[in-house]
This record gives sequence, C-alpha cells and structure tokens, in this order.
Amino acid sequence: MAVRKRKIPQRTCVGCGEVGNKRDLIRIVRTPEREVLVDFTGKKSGRGCYICPSSSCLEKALKGNLLANKLEVEISTALKEKLKTELMTGIVHDEAP
Repeated sequence: MAVRKRKIPQRTCVGCGEVGNKRDLIRIVRTPEREVLVDFTGKKSGRGCYICPSSSCLEKALKGNLLANKLEVEISTALKEKLKTELMTGIVHDEAP
C-alpha cells in the first residue's frame, strides 16, 4: 500500500500577495460579533485572511485598506494599533526557544 503525502494548505498574504504554507502565516479574523482579532491558533470562527509574520506586510495591508476589504469591516486607527501590537507580541513569542 502506497503512503499518501498530505497536501499542505496554501494561503495568500494580504500584505505582500505571496503564497505560503498556511502554518507559516498568521490569521486575522472578523468574528460573527464583528470584532477583529489576531488568531494565532487559526481556529476561531469568522471571516479570516492571512498575513506574513512581519510588520511590513501588516503595514501594507492596513495602508491600502486591503485588510478592511478582505474582512468586510471598517478598521479604526485604534484597532490598527491593537493589531500591530498583538502581531508583534505574537511574533516575538513564536521566535523564542
């Protein structure tokens, strides 16, 4: 019996547009309550999009309103700052041994 290789899901970064492995990207989700969160688990319910774990990709996504368009929600200045902080905190924790 042949061993089947598991297909690795691919997702596109909202900021830079590059395609990468789903596990290597960070999901940003709009919950059914219309709250926008960084979803490091990738399992929260709601409309989601993916972004590279870099501040430059987040900047591009926020500057061009790409993130707001994908999530179909308005993103305030305060929410932008919150997302930046959460993303940077999560990246630092992921890189720690």
